[in-house]
Amino acid sequence: MKRKCKFWTPEEEEQLRTLYPDTPTKDLAKRFGRTLGQVYRKANKMGLNKSEVYLASPHACRLRRGDHIGAKTQFTKGQKPWNAGMTGLKPKGRSAETTFKTGNKPHTWKPIGTERITDDGYLQRKVSDTGYPPRDWVGVHVLVWQEHHGPIPKGCTVVFKNGNKQDVRIENLEMISRQELMRRNTIHRYPPALKEVIRLAGKLKRTIEDAHEKQD
Repeated sequence: MKRKCKFWTPEEEEQLRTLYPDTPTKDLAKRFGRTLGQVYRKANKMGLNKSEVYLASPHACRLRRGDHIGAKTQFTKGQKPWNAGMTGLKPKGRSAETTFKTGNKPHTWKPIGTERITDDGYLQRKVSDTGYPPRDWVGVHVLVWQEHHGPIPKGCTVVFKNGNKQDVRIENLEMISRQELMRRNTIHRYPPALKEVIRLAGKLKRTIEDAHEKQD
């Protein structure tokens, strides 16, 4: 039975933005009641990537998908490919003209150091050339934060104090937990006066916690 298309609510989009970097996609599919493909497509459209910590974890690669797509067409132990021992095969017809030569790159290729703006408004910079976008492209605000403060701990993220995603000055950046980010995103639905009270309460709480840490 074909699953009906469900529109993503603003609240679901915010949760996906918060959880996607460090959560297995199969878990997100269950959480939102959608297929893996729907979650992947939405994350791609929003410019979301898995975090470096997640990509280095056991959940990455095939386990990250949570399935065994292609298992039926994979080679089994002892099975030989059809072209075993056939070296030097040349493409026939005009296909030879369009075959990529060694060292050739697609027209969409960009050199390391190139910057771009994602559909979600984040400024990214290409830092490697592995061919895997989540590794090759990193948010400039993340790079600036790491340059000043080192690696970002698991479960934390860097946000913009003034909400401008392209204002990557270190003075405009702060590191908060993903739980705090979700809480901040949730209050956007509230009236301005109530949002201000919630922000002030959070600021007061953080100030008290910092004071206690200094005393300890």
